[in-house]
Amino acid sequence: QVQLAESGGGLVQAGGSLRLSCAASGLIFSDYNMAWFRQAPGKEREFVAAITHIGGVADSADSVKGRFTISRVNVKNTAYLEMNSLTPEDTAIYYCAATRYYARSPGLTSSYDYWGQGTQVTVSS
Repeated sequence: QVQLAESGGGLVQAGGSLRLSCAASGLIFSDYNMAWFRQAPGKEREFVAAITHIGGVADSADSVKGRFTISRVNVKNTAYLEMNSLTPEDTAIYYCAATRYYARSPGLTSSYDYWGQGTQVTVSS
């Protein structure tokens, strides 16, 4: 059974930083492309960043370029999202997702087969 478990969310002041983790189990992690999405209250889930199974950055949203960095350590079965210069607009539930093959754009939710339960990130002004 595939499980993705996010952690590292919390409350931070504007301008601060957080590092999210996504621990994977039940799959061969190094075979899977990974991504982070987020969903703010009343909004649709939106793409943040994606990384290929071998660690190349597949894509990232314009809104986070230069502030957020996606990475992974395959021997730890874990993907990360380093978030810097946070603003209140980054407040959302952050989800990690996994897919073995990109049949569609990495930025689409429909491209992913497995999802975590999410971790809340709240940025205060």
